Amino acid sequence: MLRTLLNTALAAVLAAAALAPVPAAAAPTCAAQAAVTSSWGSGFTASITVTNTGDDPVSGWSATWTHPAGQATTAGWNADFEHDGGAVTARNVAWNADLAPGASAEFGVQGTTAGGEIDFTGLTCSFGDDGNGEEEDAVRIMPLGDSITGSPGCWRALLWKDLVDAGREVDFVGTLPGDGCGFAYDGEHEGHGGYLVTEVAAQGLLTGWLAQSDPDTVLVHFGTNDVWNQIPTADILAAYDTLLAQMRAHDPRMRVLVAQIIPMDSERSCATCGQRVQDLNAAIPAWAAANTTADSPVTVVDQWTGFDTDEDTYDGVHPSASGDRKIADRWFAALAP
Repeated sequence: MLRTLLNTALAAVLAAAALAPVPAAAAPTCAAQAAVTSSWGSGFTASITVTNTGDDPVSGWSATWTHPAGQATTAGWNADFEHDGGAVTARNVAWNADLAPGASAEFGVQGTTAGGEIDFTGLTCSFGDDGNGEEEDAVRIMPLGDSITGSPGCWRALLWKDLVDAGREVDFVGTLPGDGCGFAYDGEHEGHGGYLVTEVAAQGLLTGWLAQSDPDTVLVHFGTNDVWNQIPTADILAAYDTLLAQMRAHDPRMRVLVAQIIPMDSERSCATCGQRVQDLNAAIPAWAAANTTADSPVTVVDQWTGFDTDEDTYDGVHPSASGDRKIADRWFAALAP
């Protein structure tokens, strides 16, 4: 009798438990905040922070906003950007997708303005996917070099537009933001004005850039400042060795496109620079052939032939608008296939 009563009571408890509502999991919550970091007559930069204000870790975030008339986001870094009319969406990149409770991700934007208070109207954020969306299969391209790549490096803008117009899925990556080139584009890069490739290799700077941006393809136009400083060709190629080893340590299937660099006008730069550029360019194909592999091909892109320093540079070294067009066309021909 006692056993029967206990069994009956237990059955009642189990039935009640089965009927009791299960508390719903709390939805992840997100907060976004923008702060203008600098502004000038026609432009601005700003930092946007996305914070996981919920109790659970999340993977993947996005932030959206619009600007008032006369303002626009033109470039950014530490996020992937999409533009739909006046609306802007920023999504995480691979290395900042995961946010623990209370953790934040910060990314930057650069834009243009016709005056007035800079406003990120309707700024909001959300979670729910890996943040890459259509970018999952995009080729992640890191332009690497000196001021010819980065100041302002509008060949990057032209190249990005050409690739997108041709239907290619691309994501330009790097720790530096793009400059204004007349239209919105994906401007992230590693074009560091004044840097020598031999110094970048010696100081191990590329390792950190790779970790932050996670490229699978690198466009290398590097060595102009080394030539200017009379660094021997052999030392420049040794620096290439170091950078290539660092790329492959990051990704054994890294694809590398290395430029035979654009010419330098000896009369407007340095007396021996023109010949030293030719010496470096003559050595690059053999270097590439010795270092290419099936898993990690090294492709030579001839940026030197047909480049006229009188027409295609504004100072004998840095590309003019026609020079930017030529550089973009050569990279495109190598990348598009």
